[in-house]
Amino acid sequence: MNQVSEYLRLQKCFIIAEVAQSHDGSLGMAHSFIDAAASCGADAIKFQTHFADQESTLSEPWRVKFSYEDDTRFEYWQRMEFTPEQWFGLKDHADEKGIMFLSSPFSIKAVELLERMDMEAWKIASGELSNAPMLERIYTTSKPVIISSGMSQLSELDELIDTLKTHKLEHAILQCTTAYPTPPEKIGLNNLALFRDRYQCPVGLSDHSGEIYSGLAAVALGAKILEVHLALSKAMFGPDVVASLDIPQLTELVKGVRFIESALSNDIDKDAFAETMKPLKNIFTKSIVAQREIQQGEVLKLEDLGFKKPGTGMPASDYINIIGKKLNKTVKFDHFFTDGDFE
Repeated sequence: MNQVSEYLRLQKCFIIAEVAQSHDGSLGMAHSFIDAAASCGADAIKFQTHFADQESTLSEPWRVKFSYEDDTRFEYWQRMEFTPEQWFGLKDHADEKGIMFLSSPFSIKAVELLERMDMEAWKIASGELSNAPMLERIYTTSKPVIISSGMSQLSELDELIDTLKTHKLEHAILQCTTAYPTPPEKIGLNNLALFRDRYQCPVGLSDHSGEIYSGLAAVALGAKILEVHLALSKAMFGPDVVASLDIPQLTELVKGVRFIESALSNDIDKDAFAETMKPLKNIFTKSIVAQREIQQGEVLKLEDLGFKKPGTGMPASDYINIIGKKLNKTVKFDHFFTDGDFE
């Protein structure tokens, strides 16, 4: 069975560390990201496979003009390219580290390359959801499809999900806000429930907040996939760094996700659990005791009573039942009252 499919059937959340272009065209840096993601405990490392002449033109505008060496966006995409041999090397490295290799395609040429690499699933970037020719090639592979919903209206997602169902492809949809970084009020965690109810498929979060909090919240709300950008350091160069987690953050996120999963997957029978707590309960609860030495024949008043640990005597909740009763013997200070103390 496909590993992604297995995750979608289990309680575990599939955690993807997204590199995007944070390698800045350096093959060695790309390999470093694989080592880092594996050390953090991520389930997958994800790149983007670009071929400039297949996906861009010289007229493509910059989203943010950040590059010191590329005059055009087209030239930037050229610099982000790796050769097929280099891509195979990255996948081999990921396999050696025991972390799944994923890469988002941006052209049919990229799909063809990634299919030759036997990639296990497709992650479709939100800007590619209208790229019908590329999507149709992906459908022929019969592999799971993970959709990023960042720039799509519900009507567009409805149409795509219907198409995936027609092709009988396993699929999941990620809530995503295309903002770098995403402020908390725009993360849109409410859409997890909306997508789950509307599309009856696994849902998740593609997070650009640069913090771990939204990912943890998403898992608590039932996210089965969590994608976060990874930076080797917050001091790295690149437009995605501000929206990325660094290595300590990703490590803590993975730890938190697994903690939350364990907490959610084990139901506690409150009554049965309370039964096991009786010895401890006797230590922490209070009994009714004499607040002073009280003589035989005296009638108990509230001020005669103390409420102290351990809870092995008459429970404090029964105090109202003994007020006004007459003692049949003299009791000392801190005496634990019993039913046999009264006339």
